[in-house]
Amino acid sequence: MAAEYSIITAQTVQPGQAALFPVATYPCRSWYIFHREGSGIFRLANRVRYSGNCGCRRPIFETLYNVEFHGNIAVAEGGTVGPISLALVVDGEIDPESVMTVTPAAVGDLFNIGTGIVVAVPSICGCSNVSVKNISTTPVEISNAVIKFDTAGVRRVSCCG
Repeated sequence: MAAEYSIITAQTVQPGQAALFPVATYPCRSWYIFHREGSGIFRLANRVRYSGNCGCRRPIFETLYNVEFHGNIAVAEGGTVGPISLALVVDGEIDPESVMTVTPAAVGDLFNIGTGIVVAVPSICGCSNVSVKNISTTPVEISNAVIKFDTAGVRRVSCCG
């Protein structure tokens, strides 16, 4: 199962805000990735349906998702030239391994950025939210961007009694 969402035309993202994804290039058809068209939040669901027989009353499993983002960014018109950064945010927290930073010389200078992380969605809570956030202090213009989700498997984490 894979899903892909994109930003085709340039979009200005204010500091602290998430990029909005208006186009579902390949939407999820299996009901494990939820996205409202035009939103910046993606909800990933745990795929495990436990049926018992492991000697455990409540085993905990994680569904693993590969999340990849790439696109073009620039300092938006009216912004201040300097380092600009985007990051993947999981359940409201910036994933430090996903921070993408470039330093344009002028407003409008385009850079291609990309990152990828694995998001583990535990069965105990059921879902995790993922977004792409502008963590800069100036507005950023994003264009030709894509975020992709693909399941990487399931792993047993622990057994609760």
